[in-house]
Amino acid sequence: MTQEPRIDVALTLKGGQAEPSQAEVAELAASLTTDVWFASALERSAPGGRQADVVWELTGAEYKGQAAKGKAAVYYANPKLGLRKPFLFADGFSYGPSKLPELFAYFNQPYDDKQGLFDQLLARGFDIVLLGFEERHTHIQANAEVAIAAIEKLIDERVGDERLTVGGVSMGGIVTRFALAKLETQKMDHQTETYLSYDSPHNGAWIPLVLQQMAYFFEDYTPAGPDGAKQADLIRSPAAQQLLWAWVENSKYSGPVATSSPLREEFLADLKRFDDFPSIPRKLGVSNGRRDGVGRPLPAGEVAFDWQALIASATARFQPERGEEQPIGGMHLGLAMRRSTTTEVPALDGAPGGTLDSFGKVADALKAKISEDFRSGAFVPSVSAAALDFDPVQWNVDVNLSITDADLDRGHLDEVAFDDDNTVHSNGSPVLLDWIVEHLAG
Repeated sequence: MTQEPRIDVALTLKGGQAEPSQAEVAELAASLTTDVWFASALERSAPGGRQADVVWELTGAEYKGQAAKGKAAVYYANPKLGLRKPFLFADGFSYGPSKLPELFAYFNQPYDDKQGLFDQLLARGFDIVLLGFEERHTHIQANAEVAIAAIEKLIDERVGDERLTVGGVSMGGIVTRFALAKLETQKMDHQTETYLSYDSPHNGAWIPLVLQQMAYFFEDYTPAGPDGAKQADLIRSPAAQQLLWAWVENSKYSGPVATSSPLREEFLADLKRFDDFPSIPRKLGVSNGRRDGVGRPLPAGEVAFDWQALIASATARFQPERGEEQPIGGMHLGLAMRRSTTTEVPALDGAPGGTLDSFGKVADALKAKISEDFRSGAFVPSVSAAALDFDPVQWNVDVNLSITDADLDRGHLDEVAFDDDNTVHSNGSPVLLDWIVEHLAG
């Protein structure tokens, strides 16, 4: 029987160490950042440019007794003609409410002497409708109900009978995939011609397990941010549990990592109940990763950063390649120490795919030194963004696969574009943006 991927944590007392004083703990806490860890790169985009013509308030049907809310910002190709050719594009994975002006600005930056993506599509008659969520970090099923409300609103407000384009970036591509698949199962006409996912983790995303542990471990000693959020709030959120292939619930957890969250198990079961993907629309996808199997040169099992303070320490290693009880790092504060190993977990940090500066974010939060080359690793592996046909729990796939046309033919998307290099997750790469314009408006 194949060994299930797992983590094991040794809980020990650090020899020769006394319990830190309140003053020492307070000094350490003051030196740590209070931001929520692992927030997406879109947060760095500044609003600017065109303002939305209208903003719709949306409320989805109840999920588990709660109705998620969101907004849709509408940018008409021609305000005098109204909504004629809708392109619904949903926001992605992060903490808190969507920031739609920033989302518009992020994907509308000019490149290669061309207009931004949205301006190019507006010039070709598309009405851009950005879908945002009040809580990006809540259950995907709940936000999918907001997407369904948006699709129904688009159909009601549309002038004429032009069919919809529906999709999203990162988690937004998963939310809209779920929404369309559910509508089809319920025999509801979503009137969608094309579905588009932008570096969406169809089979799961990856945040290094040792970094997840650190978020939990140091959170108890770090004050909450201005909005009351703490550093591990995103990693413990329902959306993170559902999106991540491997997840741990706290810094002490030992056990399986691919089946540790009942929320992911429930989400995958719901997707399967809705036939996994919508079947009616043409399904397009883009990946911020390469397709030739070449990832980032991160040495599996080697130290990414090693931080030592007076009363605390943290060591993070790049994920080793499978094996048994492979060290991934550890941490301590006062007498409390954690040392972690993994078994049969693939070396995903160096896999080809859209990247996230996960190691850099944690090192910066701890004020640890880290090489610039070691800051970023894979977040959405190319094999996941391309929706290849493999088990989303077992991950019975070579994460460094050189993806062939035959692999894509067996996958769930009709056409997929890959970046020329492994670029930042959700990055507006010219090769991807040009491909989208060609395939939507060509």
